[in-house]
Amino acid sequence: MSENHQITNATAESCAPGKLKKTIVLVGMMGAGKTAVGRALAARLDVPFLDSDHEIEAAANMSIPEIFARDGEPFFREKEHQVITRLLKEECGVLSTGGGAFLAERNRTVMSEAGVSVCLQADLEVLWKRVKGRDTRPLLRSPDPYKSLSDLYHARVPIYAQADLKVISDGQVSIDNMVDRVLEALRARPDVLEFN
Repeated sequence: MSENHQITNATAESCAPGKLKKTIVLVGMMGAGKTAVGRALAARLDVPFLDSDHEIEAAANMSIPEIFARDGEPFFREKEHQVITRLLKEECGVLSTGGGAFLAERNRTVMSEAGVSVCLQADLEVLWKRVKGRDTRPLLRSPDPYKSLSDLYHARVPIYAQADLKVISDGQVSIDNMVDRVLEALRARPDVLEFN
C-alpha cells in the first residue's frame, strides 16, 4: 500500500537518481511549488516535465480561469481527469497537477496505480505568501481571498494526507533542496525510481 514518508531535513543528502520506472505525480495546494519543483526534478532525472493544467489550457485554447468562467468547475474537473489519465498512460516523467486534482478519488486511484503521488506540504502562511496578489487562481477570486485559501486548505489537507509520499515545502530552502527532499522520499519506492 502507500508509504507515508516525511522529509524535513533542509540539507537532505544529495541523491544520485537512476532510471525512472513510473511517473512521479506532484500534488498539493496551489502555491506549494509543484510546477517549480517538478521542472527541476524532471531536469535532474532527465525525463519529460508534464503539467496537467498546461495540457488542459492547450487543448481548450483558453486559460483555466476562462474555462471556469465559461464552462464551470465540474466541466474543468472532467477534462482534468481525462488529461491526467492520458498523460499517465502516454509518457513516464514528472507530472505537476492542479491543486484540486487530487481531491477526486478516481484521480488518486489512477495516480497511485500508474505512478506515485508525492504531496508537497506547505503551511497556510507559506501558501498565502506565494499566491496573494495574483489573479490566476479562479478559486481565490472572492471578496476575501485569504479566507478562501484558508477554507480550501483546511478542507483539502486531510485528502492530501492520502498521497503515497509527503515532502515538506516550507519555503525555507531552494528548489534544488526541494528536489533533494523529493528524491530522498522516493528512496522508499524502488518500484518508481532506481538509484545508482
